[in-house]
Amino acid sequence: MAEQLLQVENLKKWFPTKDASVLSKDKSYVKAIDVISFFINKGETLGLVGESGCGKSTTGRAVLRLIEATEGRVLFENQDIGNLSSRSLKKKRKDMQIVFQDPYASLNPRLKVKQIIEEPMTIHLKLSKKEREERVKQIMQDVGLNVHYMDRYPHEFSGGQRQRIGIARALAVHPKLIIMDEPVSALDVSVQAQVLNLIQDLQVKYDLTYLFITHNLSVVKHISNRIAVMYLGKIVEVADRDAFFENPKHPYSQALISAIPEPNPKLKRERVILKGDIPSPIDPPAGCRFHTRCPVAIESCMTVEPELVVTEEGHQVACHLANR
Repeated sequence: MAEQLLQVENLKKWFPTKDASVLSKDKSYVKAIDVISFFINKGETLGLVGESGCGKSTTGRAVLRLIEATEGRVLFENQDIGNLSSRSLKKKRKDMQIVFQDPYASLNPRLKVKQIIEEPMTIHLKLSKKEREERVKQIMQDVGLNVHYMDRYPHEFSGGQRQRIGIARALAVHPKLIIMDEPVSALDVSVQAQVLNLIQDLQVKYDLTYLFITHNLSVVKHISNRIAVMYLGKIVEVADRDAFFENPKHPYSQALISAIPEPNPKLKRERVILKGDIPSPIDPPAGCRFHTRCPVAIESCMTVEPELVVTEEGHQVACHLANR
């Protein structure tokens, strides 16, 4: 049986939008994450997909405790990181790293590449200056960067090279888990393929576990072992990659897969067109949150929220029709 590295249990993150009066109990919240649970096995990649604004990036940040969860638990190696003191959390940081979406904004423009990659080592690892420099050189080679570029600044690099610097920074402290927050969405298609292949090669070489956040199903199909689909703060389906693409059970997943471009013009895929706009996360609809756009919604979808239940081995779905 696979060893679970990360367990997320009933995680919730609500952001207040305005302060009510002292005597009033009425407050408005953005329900970015509204009670979700999932796990990641050691050495695997879990792809977290969904439309913009569904809560994917917030989930990644809450898992790392970059933002504090409203409720729920995050267990890393069976340790609840929500209960860790500041000092204990700092020690645990080296095991959990993140690669941000925007390679232009996530690197300090005042630091040279060597300093950017070396900084986490200075904080977390007891290495001499010479050892740090040797490790910087090794990591730069591993991510496909010329070691002669270590004294350059971020603005002297292309987008793909900057993202490689971000990946190198994450690797610097020997992490066990890396949150990949849309790491290729800002890159050209040709560069995307190079960076995706690099991410897979590094996973094998460094024995890494990934939570890969993206809205691109073609990317997630290429890189993931399992896939979790989010909609409006909820996880609506979790399945192994092959099972997900061959037999998606949730209507939202079916619509997402139908929108994947087909490279063969002779093959035609039946499109599932979703009507209407995504509801506001401040006031999500009652029942199933997808029922306002669902082409097969029934009466119970409007009043009863479906639970995420196992329909077959390794496949979980939150849908009244799929659960019958």
